Amino acid sequence: MGPWLDGLTAWLSAHPQWLGLAIVLVACTECLAIVGLIVPGTVLLFAIAVLAGNGALSLGETLLLGYIGGLLGDALSYFTGRHFHQNIRRLPGLRHHPEWIGRAEGYFQRYGIASLLVGRFIGPLRPMLPMVAGMFDMPLLRFIGVSLLAGAGWSVVYLMPGWATGAALRLPLPEGFWSQAGVLAAGFAVLIGLSVSAAWRSRPHGTRLVTAMCLVLLAVVFLGWPHLVQFDQGIMTLVQEHRAPFMDDVAIALTKMGDFRTQFVLAAALGALLVALRQWRPAMFAVGTLLFTALGNGLMKQVFARIRPDVMTHPLGTFSMPSGHSSASFALFLTLGVLAGRGQPPRLRLAWLVLAGLPAASIALSRVYLGAHWPTDILAGTLLACFVCAASLTVSQWRQPLPAMAPRVWWLVMPMVVVLLGFFATRDFSHTLLRYAY
Repeated sequence: MGPWLDGLTAWLSAHPQWLGLAIVLVACTECLAIVGLIVPGTVLLFAIAVLAGNGALSLGETLLLGYIGGLLGDALSYFTGRHFHQNIRRLPGLRHHPEWIGRAEGYFQRYGIASLLVGRFIGPLRPMLPMVAGMFDMPLLRFIGVSLLAGAGWSVVYLMPGWATGAALRLPLPEGFWSQAGVLAAGFAVLIGLSVSAAWRSRPHGTRLVTAMCLVLLAVVFLGWPHLVQFDQGIMTLVQEHRAPFMDDVAIALTKMGDFRTQFVLAAALGALLVALRQWRPAMFAVGTLLFTALGNGLMKQVFARIRPDVMTHPLGTFSMPSGHSSASFALFLTLGVLAGRGQPPRLRLAWLVLAGLPAASIALSRVYLGAHWPTDILAGTLLACFVCAASLTVSQWRQPLPAMAPRVWWLVMPMVVVLLGFFATRDFSHTLLRYAY
């Protein structure tokens, strides 16, 4: 594939006017039934996103084009399944590989809408599930709603890393940036690999290993941030270079979701609802994670007393490390992701955690975008939440696994979370950025 990919990227570099169309087509192909299993769309998307980040397209344009392409692939797959129904098994490719559709069919019948949300981030399932949804006559409006939601997160996950890499290569970043970024990336790669291995093999002490690894990385970031100045300044330069009025409004809405008041109300409401529904052990796990994350964040802020970036002035909340928005949002959403994955196969448990991490990461990144936190601040907040969540899960499962919550519980929990987040994100939208400097 190397020479072919090199030829394609060289041609697009010489003809950048076709880059937008290329993103749409490759994203569509990656999400298209059967074809998405054959074509290495993930590699192509990263390579094209790097070219876009080199100055051809803004981040918003790149994500939007990928989003449109993904939705187009979903729609084509859905209507293919709806047209052929059970005769879909006779299509070229599926005749000789019935397991491709069999696996997706099993997930869809078992998990319904959740399979479309989570399966979007599982390679072999992503292009097949929309076709299966059409094959089983899932209502069109319901499918559109799920596709719009899942496609937004997928576009960010699959296109932002490539675009950011291209943008970083274009800018004159501080000397030492790449070596420091490499060290941090290697540490997170080890953490992710350890987490995946522990979940995949259902190791009895897997959660303890993840807890220990999070603690080690958290200590590295806390003790090493004075030596990561080039990384912090490089990321801040990259972000501030690409600010736009529309993205400012989006970042403000996102950062409101991580405000102390918002997260406090959400934590209290979640704990009270779980207790009212007699979900005792999930309630203890959730309350323990959220409470100790908040306490740890407040204590560490005072101990390290790190000053915020000088992008904007902050009359309140002078200390920035770790980011309270990052730790609180990751604690909340990781808690929901862990609870959602109870009683499910390893692949789905991991996918739920990825899905849960998307809104938390968006809130955390909004702090860097607005200049309220250094990148290592949000990394520290993220690791703090991961450590407390893993430790709380370890304690909760000391004698027996944490039980799965019934669907009726989720039909109350998720609407409550969505409504409260939407309320706090949209209220008082005209307030200035200085109000969100906590």
